[in-house]
Amino acid sequence: MDKIDAVIVGGGLSGLSCAYKLAEKDMQVIVVERGDFPGSKNVTGGRLYLEPIKSIVGDMLDGAPFERKVVRERWSLLGDDNSISIDFTGEKFKQTNHSYTILRAYFDRWLSEKLIEKGVYVIPKYRVDDLLWEGDTIVGVRAGEEEIYANVVIASDGVLSFMAEKAGLKQKMKPKNYAVGIKEVIELSEEKINDRFNVDVNEGCAHLFIGDVTKGMFGGGFLYTNKETVSLGIVVGIKALTEKTPTIETHALMDDFKDRYEIGRLIDGGSLVEYSAHIIPEAGYNGISKLYGNGIIVTGDAAGFALNMGVTVRGMEFAIASGIIAAESVIKAKEAEDYSEKTLACYESKLRETFVLKDLYTCKDISAFLDNDSFFSFYPNSFPDLVEKIMWFGEEPKGRIGKYLWNEMKASGLLSFKRLKELYTFKNV
Repeated sequence: MDKIDAVIVGGGLSGLSCAYKLAEKDMQVIVVERGDFPGSKNVTGGRLYLEPIKSIVGDMLDGAPFERKVVRERWSLLGDDNSISIDFTGEKFKQTNHSYTILRAYFDRWLSEKLIEKGVYVIPKYRVDDLLWEGDTIVGVRAGEEEIYANVVIASDGVLSFMAEKAGLKQKMKPKNYAVGIKEVIELSEEKINDRFNVDVNEGCAHLFIGDVTKGMFGGGFLYTNKETVSLGIVVGIKALTEKTPTIETHALMDDFKDRYEIGRLIDGGSLVEYSAHIIPEAGYNGISKLYGNGIIVTGDAAGFALNMGVTVRGMEFAIASGIIAAESVIKAKEAEDYSEKTLACYESKLRETFVLKDLYTCKDISAFLDNDSFFSFYPNSFPDLVEKIMWFGEEPKGRIGKYLWNEMKASGLLSFKRLKELYTFKNV
């Protein structure tokens, strides 16, 4: 029975990054992808943070099809009929390659073509049905009647990861640990994007929303500017969605979001060119699966490497880093001619030395902190209402601004013991 060095299930960023690093060592690698091509089923509309991975990617991203360098950060609290926003920019963001927006359908396909040039077999439209075993060791994968034998299987098959589940490394899905994401790609001219988001050529904006966008449920909205499109979408917790009374469809949330004045002005005149939906991991560090076994390693979303920090959402740099570290672990296993769990344990050890598990661990309490309706209903309504009252001038005089503001904050409940306690707990997150 002939074995290749590794078979990688899933042509996303973690799987492709792993294959790239293995190919640099002239190892025999096959990447199998169930979509029409790598990236065809990826709905991520977002940004890739480069600073955390710049020391490990080497030349892998040279010439990558980035969309825009993010130089503006915006956050909005959406009330029922009003909103308040923060708009941040800084020279540090302009002068460095901190992060870029990308369109994964283009980006992943570009990286897969780079792999093919290195001699890696990238097989699209290939659905893996099962793992191959010898005793308690995984030795390959099965797709229909076809079998691919390998020293190591890299499970990079996304958030639901049937490979990790079949290997006994991942528990079955719990609704509270996941969210559903809906994204639209809307075509706008480069000139309109530059003007509406106050950016220059090749500069971009990342804009996050909470509040009315999810009707008070856990989740939020996002908008990322690309060269000649914007990626607009919502994310809402599956548990919150199923418990919502009366029920509401996710597509209705998206329609309402687009109809809001704040969004309508930004996408006016745009044309819808793509619509997609996907499941997203939300449990953070506490949702990470077991990362390795005899003959298998789990990477990227399949492992649960995603982090919702409320004001930022991260995942793509975790995927790339985990793929590269998985490759380094396979290389070490080959040198030892040992692909057992004991040897592959170096994968997790290496991850613990990097930003991947360090950042996820540091923020391990965020998901529990955000599991509070107040952050998606009370605060997004109260702060815009407070600003509206301050800025509104009618027939009645307001008196001294300090006293007026204090009275309004007390009346709104912002100074109640419950709210102060909620804000106090933020220091421990």
